[in-house]
Amino acid sequence: MMKLYSYWRSSSAYRVRIALNIKAIDYEVIPVNLLAGEHVGSSHQKRNAMGSVPVLEIAGGRMLSQSLAIIDYLDAHTPHPPLLPSADFERAKILEATFIIAEDIHPVNNLRVIKKLGEDFGADDNTKKQWMIHFMVQGLKGFSAIINPSGEFAFGQMPTLADIVLIPQLYNAHRWGVDLSNFDRLTEIEANCLALEAFENARPEKQIDAQ
Repeated sequence: MMKLYSYWRSSSAYRVRIALNIKAIDYEVIPVNLLAGEHVGSSHQKRNAMGSVPVLEIAGGRMLSQSLAIIDYLDAHTPHPPLLPSADFERAKILEATFIIAEDIHPVNNLRVIKKLGEDFGADDNTKKQWMIHFMVQGLKGFSAIINPSGEFAFGQMPTLADIVLIPQLYNAHRWGVDLSNFDRLTEIEANCLALEAFENARPEKQIDAQ
């Protein structure tokens, strides 16, 4: 059985949980408490020198980190249902949307970045919150502009990698009070995704380490 080293509120780990569930792959969650600093401890550093989650342990004790790399492995390991289409342009558009969230929003809103803003640049809690909201709104606008204007999911009638990264990001948006009134298409997709067992069971509140 695969082991997923995870933190309940990590959006990167949330992505991988969704993908594992969609693929119906059995896995065991091993909690890594980010707030307690377990990710920078020697045990976890041996799994991932970057000291982050998620980490997926596969057969033979081999380790994979970085959520998109893990999901790419899962899509190759268990091809059905596919998370990306084979058609070149469609695949590229889904990756374009995926990277807006994974590369433009997530890195600048990462816990270590927000912590650094406070420690080294004197940002108070409100400034940190406004920083996160700014980049979330900017990125969600870009995401909204390139997805399909209709359909159950971001790119049609089946969830893809774009939906897998969107749902954890919307969880963060709700958590930090982002005004989503202008993002009806995204909240519609969110409702459709969370109606699926694979997404519902991956929710942070359903994890064994939820606090």
